[in-house]
Amino acid sequence: MTVQREAPARAGVGGGLATMMVGAASNQVGAAVGAHAFASIGPAGVVAVRQVVAAAVLLPVGRPPLHRFRWPQWWPTILLGLVFATMNLSLYTAVDRVGLGLAVTLEFLGPLGVALAGSRSRVDLLCALGAGLGVYVLVMPQGDSDWPGIGCGLLAAACWASYILLNRLLGRRLPGLQGPAAASTVSVVLYLPVLAWLITSGRMTGAALLFAVGAGVFSSVIPYAVDLIALRRVPPRFFGVVMSVHPVFAALAGLVLLGEALHLHEWLGILIVAGINVLAVTRRRPNTIKIGKSLSRTS
Repeated sequence: MTVQREAPARAGVGGGLATMMVGAASNQVGAAVGAHAFASIGPAGVVAVRQVVAAAVLLPVGRPPLHRFRWPQWWPTILLGLVFATMNLSLYTAVDRVGLGLAVTLEFLGPLGVALAGSRSRVDLLCALGAGLGVYVLVMPQGDSDWPGIGCGLLAAACWASYILLNRLLGRRLPGLQGPAAASTVSVVLYLPVLAWLITSGRMTGAALLFAVGAGVFSSVIPYAVDLIALRRVPPRFFGVVMSVHPVFAALAGLVLLGEALHLHEWLGILIVAGINVLAVTRRRPNTIKIGKSLSRTS
């Protein structure tokens, strides 16, 4: 009987893991694609178009009944919309200044912080610390580093941590994709002045628009949807540890799509992060599975 109960739970966690991998890879490909439009419309312009794409896709699918929302649904929706707007702008500004690999590595400190704060076992804590070591080796900060760019990466990290918790909260209070759809709408409203300026100034070229739309599909639509699904199957601390794969995907996307060559210490950091990630998700995790079962009943 115990084995029969645990099998579906393990399958649920495995499905959540696969979903997170898809979201992570898609996110970094989108960031690399969007970087090609920075010269024409800047990071803010890419984010503005990205949010429009996200809302245009998620609203018809999620169909949130905004007129029926009450305050318990509205306040996390508004906060998540603000997080979307700030997280994307700060990340793309960091990408523009310090490169995709370093920017995403700094942003990863957000889910790493969630993993550390929610850790209840020694092995979980060691995995999170090991991932942090990999991040440090990957970055190798120096005295002449671009500190404004690093600061933007750290702001994106704080927003990502908030995104994890708010997205999970909305997943409990709103069915399907209503939460991300409504939050994306809030973010679009915030970026309307940017869109108006780009259109009236004539800076929105066809190529820039194409790259920005690609960023919206790969970095907003797909990740928002799959993260919501994953966070209904796994607890936030597990999500945070597994997200250590983001610096790996970012480095590879930067290499392939942006021509950002990797140094030896960066490859070493990638191997450390990937190894810790494998350890975190392949070892026996009975507590995680139990939590995953209880969450699946509430969603």
